Amino acid sequence: MTVSSPSYAHALRILPLALVLLEPAFAQEVATADVANPYGLAALWSGSDLVAKTVLLLLLVMSVGSWFVIVSKVIEQSRLLSYGEQANKDFWTAGGLGQGTAALPEKSPFRFVAHAAVDALAQHGALNDHVSLNDWVVMRVQAAIDQVQVMAQSGLAVLATVGSISPFVGLFGTVWGIYHALTAIGLSGQASIDKVAGPVGEALIMTAIGLAVAVPAVLGYNWLLRRNKQAIDRLRAFGTALHMSALSATPASGK
Repeated sequence: MTVSSPSYAHALRILPLALVLLEPAFAQEVATADVANPYGLAALWSGSDLVAKTVLLLLLVMSVGSWFVIVSKVIEQSRLLSYGEQANKDFWTAGGLGQGTAALPEKSPFRFVAHAAVDALAQHGALNDHVSLNDWVVMRVQAAIDQVQVMAQSGLAVLATVGSISPFVGLFGTVWGIYHALTAIGLSGQASIDKVAGPVGEALIMTAIGLAVAVPAVLGYNWLLRRNKQAIDRLRAFGTALHMSALSATPASGK
């Protein structure tokens, strides 16, 4: 059945005209919706002074630095754990301390500790008799392990610092923003809810940013500290076995 109603045809003719007439009103409504909530990070940055912008940039630097430390330490600890597995597989199957040390990768901390034991055996003959071979090997191996531990813990202080002070930095930005917001409200003489809630809400964003920076830093610090302890414990176990093996070896066999 064909629709031939005159009203239907008339409606089809005036529909484009109605769309053209309603377009400015629709655009105005969209623009009004966009500016209905003019408060946010962009408004906070554009309306803040030098102190507030400095706080925001400082929080940004803290966040980037903490994430850089987290990613780099995860890679470093994973490499250290893989070096431990390789040492347990390749070192103890070698013919002696020298061969086992040479079988480990150049950048392996386990090779560094093993090389300290080999050097201790080689250097003990040049010392006086007041230092026993056992004490000398223990001292050299423990010194090497401590040096690796210090290097493994580097960067964790950054996470601890960021996790501790970033909430206070954000709180300082909030206090500073509220102070300036209340000062501007007092000078304008208008204390309506729209004049108070907007600037105060913008200032509170500083505290939220500070917490957003602190939480990953604290969680990353605790997680990396546990992984770091696991890796160092594996290195200490290797050092203990290396100590016993070095005492059973002659200086000639350690070369």
